[in-house]
Amino acid sequence: MTDVTKRNTLKALSIGAASLGVVNLSACSNQLLMNSSNSDKDWDKEIAQIKKKIKAPSFPDQDFDITEYGGIGDGNTDCTQAFKLAIEAASKAGGGRVVVPSGVFKTGAIHLDSNINLHISKGATVSFYTDPERYKPYVFTRWEGLELIGYSPLIYAFRKKNIAITGQGTVMGNGSKEHWWPWKGKWKKTDWVVSDTVNQKVTRDALMKMAEEHVPVEQRVFETNYLRPPFIQPYLCENVLIEGITVKDSPFWCVNPVLCTNVTVSKVHLDSYGPNSDGCNPESCNNVLIEHCIFDTGDDCIAIKSGRNADGRRVDVPCQNLIIENCQMKAGHGGVVIGSEISGGVRNVYAQNCEMSSPDLSRGIRIKTNSVRGGVLENLNYRDINIGQVKDAIVINFFYEEGDAGQFKPIVRDLNIKNLNCEQASRAFVIRGYDHTPITGINFENLNFKNVAKDSQLENIKDVQQKNIMVNGKSFTI
Repeated sequence: MTDVTKRNTLKALSIGAASLGVVNLSACSNQLLMNSSNSDKDWDKEIAQIKKKIKAPSFPDQDFDITEYGGIGDGNTDCTQAFKLAIEAASKAGGGRVVVPSGVFKTGAIHLDSNINLHISKGATVSFYTDPERYKPYVFTRWEGLELIGYSPLIYAFRKKNIAITGQGTVMGNGSKEHWWPWKGKWKKTDWVVSDTVNQKVTRDALMKMAEEHVPVEQRVFETNYLRPPFIQPYLCENVLIEGITVKDSPFWCVNPVLCTNVTVSKVHLDSYGPNSDGCNPESCNNVLIEHCIFDTGDDCIAIKSGRNADGRRVDVPCQNLIIENCQMKAGHGGVVIGSEISGGVRNVYAQNCEMSSPDLSRGIRIKTNSVRGGVLENLNYRDINIGQVKDAIVINFFYEEGDAGQFKPIVRDLNIKNLNCEQASRAFVIRGYDHTPITGINFENLNFKNVAKDSQLENIKDVQQKNIMVNGKSFTI
């Protein structure tokens, strides 16, 4: 990309190199809710404390229907400008609902402003174009835990306050074997022609090299860019609500709040079977509630993250104070997952009253990291989890991807799982620590695994507290 193009990109973002540095500050890294090393902690009290801190956005009671700004829901008309004009009008009026009525509305990227609720009515579909040029000018974004100036997410907000996407309608990313997904390259379900040149590896490898060499983010701009955009990404936002909608066929991750404070994802149906179609991935966020959602995805249902490798350590903001409750996980690589981009750490996670089951669900509770990622993962709590069918029920793996190839020992401590029932699994446990850095601080209580086909895989574990673990009707000891 030429220097002129780079300058124009930054100008379009209304930020320059100096202000970009603000993004990298660890402003919220000291917002730890509590020191949770106490083994007899009151989960209900701590969950209540987090919920009390999560403020739902509020909006003026006024509507801005996109059909009044040129939007036509015929499935053919380009409504990109109509969304832009409606959001601008609502913003100038102090905020309110930008309403999408029944119909199919085609559009490019939608950028939300503060005090805006994008309300997608029942019977409405917001269908996004698949032409990558529609997601330029580039914006400040994160891709697999690495910051860059890249394609705009399909729905994006940067440094906004009080924003929402609500309603009973659908947002359609139109990822398919013809569009977006082939950029992944080879994939286990590949039914497209794999190209060595039109492939995310071309850009991904270059971005990872830049991040490891500490190239400033404003210089991480690619003329040849095959990094698929996330679907919904609020970045550095406060008071975020995503409620009621159905998200289908995302190019990449579905819902991906980054460096946000006070996030609620409620009653959302995530339905996307493409490569890396993670359902909800909060990254380096503080105070997050994910509730009453249905996940049917091509990758992890929920994956908690905080940046990859050197870039995650540079930003150095953990993901913390998260509640996941009353959710249903169907297909996916994992139900409730931490990692693998977890170099900034994670703490204070409470997952409860969730159901997981599918022949295509690979893992139930999963932690994935390695000594290249590192990260301190602490105060992780799971209770009242029902798993129907899964391959591996509980996985804690320090050998993910690169394995023990770095200098940053991952730490897992104060991990509590109780009242878990699993009807059918290939393995109950896959827990793999390093001989030099074992997995410690585990407390398992009242875990019942029925119809388990294979022995568990257990390596380098110490200081396990366990009570009433049953596998195939027999008492089990780790």
